[in-house]
Amino acid sequence: MPDLKLVFDYFRYPVVPVKFYYKNRETPIIDALLDSGGDFIVIPMPIAKYLGLKLKKAGSVDTAGGTTVLFKTTLSMIIGKKDETASYNNIQIHVSGRNDIPVLLGRHPIFEDFEITFKKQKNQLTLKSIN
Repeated sequence: MPDLKLVFDYFRYPVVPVKFYYKNRETPIIDALLDSGGDFIVIPMPIAKYLGLKLKKAGSVDTAGGTTVLFKTTLSMIIGKKDETASYNNIQIHVSGRNDIPVLLGRHPIFEDFEITFKKQKNQLTLKSIN
């Protein structure tokens, strides 16, 4: 990943704009919650259905909201808007069987690829690529 610095303003929660792609389908820009407590990217089932993703059952997990079934799949994702973006092609993500969760960006791969700075007083989040 080339030298990249993405700066996002947010309100209340550290969210970043993302867009998902699968074959010839794409989502609009979605606010995704940066989740240092999660291991991977998780999207709710309605997004998976919209994109027409092929899902493989991965098991059940306990979450803050209760137990849910997870599925594995692969898609592409862009973080950011307009000029400054980071792209991930054919990455493995998980899909929650629940419909009431936000898009969650867990530690893999975001926290492995970026140095992340939270500036709570400014409601600003910075992702700086790690080379």
